[in-house]
Amino acid sequence: MDSGLFDAAVSHLLNIPETMERLVFPSNHQHGGVQESGKDRVLGEGRSFATAPVDMLETPKEYTFVIDVPGLSKSDIQVTLEEGKLLVIKSNGKRKREEEEEGSKYLRLERRAVLKFTRKFKLPDDANADAISAKCENGVLSVVVPKLPPPEKKTKTVEVKVA
Repeated sequence: MDSGLFDAAVSHLLNIPETMERLVFPSNHQHGGVQESGKDRVLGEGRSFATAPVDMLETPKEYTFVIDVPGLSKSDIQVTLEEGKLLVIKSNGKRKREEEEEGSKYLRLERRAVLKFTRKFKLPDDANADAISAKCENGVLSVVVPKLPPPEKKTKTVEVKVA
């Protein structure tokens, strides 16, 4: 059996739960205060489209998005904010492989080089869009979106009139 075909079949099987969830709940996915938006895709070498795995963490002070991006450089990754509330994380990069010497060839390629991915998230109203930060360290991209302080509770006393 062709190893590329086997790898594609296994990858497809591993994505079945997510595919079923998207079929059953076709509207945007909601995770805590953060909402996934649209069709988020990753294009891997020798594969069709799949979703780039993202861990999302909500704390009392911030939202954090974590994506594994092994081998990608800072210039390969873009983090943007569209229309003030749509966080877009994407890569058009390609992980560099070791140079092959003349006459050598790979016997097996299991580490797939991610070519492109795009993830979009609609941020909640309490997200501070002006203070978003991102860092890429040891092949892991972390995007931090601080929360705005809760609005002050305004109490208004209404005078009760006697009729």
